[in-house]
Amino acid sequence: MVMITILRKFISLKRKAMFLFIEAFIYLAWARILISVPFAKIAPSLGKAMEESAQDQPNIRKSDLIGIHDAIQIISRHTLWESKCLVRAIAAMKMLKRREISCTLYLGTRKDETGKMIAHAWLRSGPFFITGAEGKDGYSVVGKFANHYNK
Repeated sequence: MVMITILRKFISLKRKAMFLFIEAFIYLAWARILISVPFAKIAPSLGKAMEESAQDQPNIRKSDLIGIHDAIQIISRHTLWESKCLVRAIAAMKMLKRREISCTLYLGTRKDETGKMIAHAWLRSGPFFITGAEGKDGYSVVGKFANHYNK
């Protein structure tokens, strides 16, 4: 019954939103596969290591950023696999890359209340956080990957 409700909602979407959701689903699946590979092998595909994209991007298409943010958030809750922060960040980064929108993927670590090391990933484009913003505070950045585009 739940699947029928989801399918009805999906079919009722405007074509642009429908394609954005399909794209998000595909990139979330791709990112999930990528994270099963040793990180050293996928790192070069993420962008320029230890660089950041510009905070101020005057020609930034805010509607594209909002659409990608929303699609990743919604679809990641409905995947058959776990789509946690790194999967979401990589998927959103690939969606932005396809649109030639500059962004930076951040990797951070911190210790939890038991002293165990935990990690988090988030993605920023211009001054906007696309994924992972809700949990980024308190993490020390240990890696970052930038994609630069001049428009």
